[in-house]
Amino acid sequence: MKTFTVPHTDVTVSSVVLGLMRIAKMSDAEVRALYDAAVEVGVTMMDHADIYGGAPHVCEARFGDALKLSASDRAKIQIQSKVGIRRGYFDFSSEHILQSVDGSLKALRTDYLDVLLLHRPDALVEPDDVAKAFDTLHASGKVRHFGVSNHTPGQIELLKSAVKQPLLFNQVQLSIAHANLFAQGVAANMGGLDQSVSRDIGLLDYSRLKGMTLQAWSPVQKGFFEGVFIGDREHYAELNDVMDELARKYAITPMGIAIAWITRHPANLQVVLGTTKPGRVRESAAGSDITLTREEWYRLFRAAGHTLP
Repeated sequence: MKTFTVPHTDVTVSSVVLGLMRIAKMSDAEVRALYDAAVEVGVTMMDHADIYGGAPHVCEARFGDALKLSASDRAKIQIQSKVGIRRGYFDFSSEHILQSVDGSLKALRTDYLDVLLLHRPDALVEPDDVAKAFDTLHASGKVRHFGVSNHTPGQIELLKSAVKQPLLFNQVQLSIAHANLFAQGVAANMGGLDQSVSRDIGLLDYSRLKGMTLQAWSPVQKGFFEGVFIGDREHYAELNDVMDELARKYAITPMGIAIAWITRHPANLQVVLGTTKPGRVRESAAGSDITLTREEWYRLFRAAGHTLP
């Protein structure tokens, strides 16, 4: 498993993150099997959110109840959770952040979160209020590190105008088929080409300049929860042909190739898996160990339908 040190810290993390948004209806044994498979292949970070499971803290409680981690096992991993989405609105108020973190800690059966992310941008955000919550959580030891999810550079800078702690992570949607993060930059200033429109306002370059680690969610989705592109030969025949060819070359699966495409980037991106299947975790971990050539990376990029001017 590829690992790296998070910029501005001494924390070492795995390139693959186990996302736990779909475990609400899994049995204790199934949750443990998923977790064990991840740990065995070197995954160190577990990704949660207070809203996962359809009601507050459902998936976090499923994780905590199923695993009941010992102090030594807890110390070997990083647990990350997210806050800010409520039913019908977003809420970055200090009161909600503090209440939600307490709920997450109780559900997860832990004394601290390694990372807390602000889940989706709150249009009514008050940076001073966020800073107040972060200061309280950091001083109490309840949260060690902070970040955001789905935020633009401007939104991050606004938070940083008040927040004292480094914002270390930003979780964003990214896959070979949904690659706005990369695709816009290679086609910048191309009139009449939709790909050249900037939807994240330079987030990739901003993140590299600031030493902010990007985490890719939905790494095998072809759109906003529109289904996976692996095996979709109606819409992604060429991409699947290329993935199959490279999978044979590297003796891994097409799933592994999809992960390798993301982890190949020099920005040291993490990949957040949403699978509940231990086998898919193993396939993904194998992919993170593969370094695609530059030619192979661009070949997959073009096969997914992105323009290379």
